[in-house]
Parts: sequence; structure tokens; C-alpha cells
Amino acid sequence: MILKTIKSKDYELLDSGNGLKLERYGEIIFSRPDPEALWNYKLPTRTWDNADAIFIRRGTRSEWNLKSSVTPKWDIDFGGYKFIIKPTSFKHVGLFPEQLANWDWMKEVIKKNKENYSEPISVLNLFGYTGGATLACADAGAEVTHVDGSKTAVAWARENAELSGMSDKPIRWIIEDCIMYLKREVKRGRKYDAVLMDPPAFGHGPKDELWKIEEHFMELIDLCKQVLSDKALFVLINGYTAGYSPTGYENVLKDMMRDCDGKIEIGELTIAESNSDRLLPCGIFARWERN
Repeated sequence: MILKTIKSKDYELLDSGNGLKLERYGEIIFSRPDPEALWNYKLPTRTWDNADAIFIRRGTRSEWNLKSSVTPKWDIDFGGYKFIIKPTSFKHVGLFPEQLANWDWMKEVIKKNKENYSEPISVLNLFGYTGGATLACADAGAEVTHVDGSKTAVAWARENAELSGMSDKPIRWIIEDCIMYLKREVKRGRKYDAVLMDPPAFGHGPKDELWKIEEHFMELIDLCKQVLSDKALFVLINGYTAGYSPTGYENVLKDMMRDCDGKIEIGELTIAESNSDRLLPCGIFARWERN
């Protein structure tokens, strides 16, 4: 299955190639590295050179080359919500547009199953970053626990919720290492009806806890299984780590949910160029849904 994000009012992928992608966020054009863009780009070189924000790598150093018209941050409308966009030192800008199809899927699953739960559906969003999935689930009527080890990311996510008019939604904002949080939830006996995660390849928690996906991923999965309720509704695993496959995540979900009646979908997350029929691969996913 290939999930595709297409051009919208405040976002589009203008071109990609030569290890780069050219995107528009609101009125600002970004040129950023993307290792998946193995082909040649289509637009003229001058179009790329005239981008408002160009991320440049020089050996071990990297920096943004910004036009004077680029403000430190601005907000855009995307997927029905508002997001603050700002260039960061890691080339990210605060939004992963390829996740839009997953947000829509989670909203649909929550809405069509709400009547089967006596309480609001509880969702655990691990490595929640700036909160797109959190807003989507809360908007559909779920209670969401948003966990991320970065104080900056959680503050950013809360700002996005406020901008989107969702400050009053039942969202718990947690700044903590995901493994440590799950261990505490297991001890507390707390359960969730749905779990989603975007585990990075490498990272640190707020107390410098080390995360390496090759060492800690299966521990994460085991802990997630322990906090799932008897009426588990869905599990979503997103992947951005090079060398990993949707089939690998499918095997993980088959084992994790072997005692539950449900179906699994796997595939790629992509973004469609607005000036061609090309798709830029942006990640992988595997998701389980109760039958």
C-alpha cells in the first residue's frame, strides 16, 4: 500500500532530485537534503537557487541560508489544523506532511468505533514530536497522552494545539523518555485502547536516557503490548530508519497482536510532486486495526 500526500493550500512538494527536495510551506520555499531523492530534479537550477530557505551541509557543519524575508516562525493550515513552521538546526521544520493519510485513518477508526466504548477511546502517542497525530486523534473524540523526550517538541505541540483551537481537548502532555514512561504505566496498571509511535534511529531522553532503535525497539513493543487494553482498537508503527522494511514491522505486529482479532496493513508514506507524477518516498508504516 502506498499512502500519498498531495498539494494543499499551504503545502506542496514542488520538485525533488539530486539528493534534495523543494517544498512550499505557506509562502516560503525550502530546499532541504533528502537521501531518497536519487533521481534528477525537473525544475530549472535557478528555481532551486531562488528558494527562500536553503539548508547547506559543509562537512560536519550545517546551516540555513535564509532570505531576509524569512521570519523565525510562521503558521500554516494543514490537514485541518494549524502548525507553527520554523527552520531547525536538524533541517526539520516542525511538520511531516507524509503522515496526513495516517491521521485521516486514525480519525476514521476512532469515529466509527466510539459507540463500542463506554468511555472515550484512550490513545498513547509515543515520540509525539509536534503533535499532528495527537490533534487528529483528539479531534476525533479520543483522550490522548502525548509523550516525547524533548521539552522543545512538547511545547511546540502545545502551541499547535492552541493555534488549532484545541486547548480544551483531553490531551496530556508528557516530557519523558518513552521507555521509562511505559515502565511506569505498566506498574500503575494503566491501559490504552490505541498506541502509535514514531521511533527515531537514535536519540536521548530528557535525563539523557539513550535510545537506539536496534537495541530498544523490541523492549518498546513489549511494553506497548502490556499497556494495551482488552479492547485494543489500533496500533500504528511509523518508520524513518534506513534499512528497515514494512514487512519487518508487519512481522512485529503479527507477533504483538497474535491473540487479537484484527487486520494489518503495511506500506510506504509518500508525497506527490505538484509538477509531475513522481512520488517522493518518505517513510514506512505498519498498522493493526481490530476487526
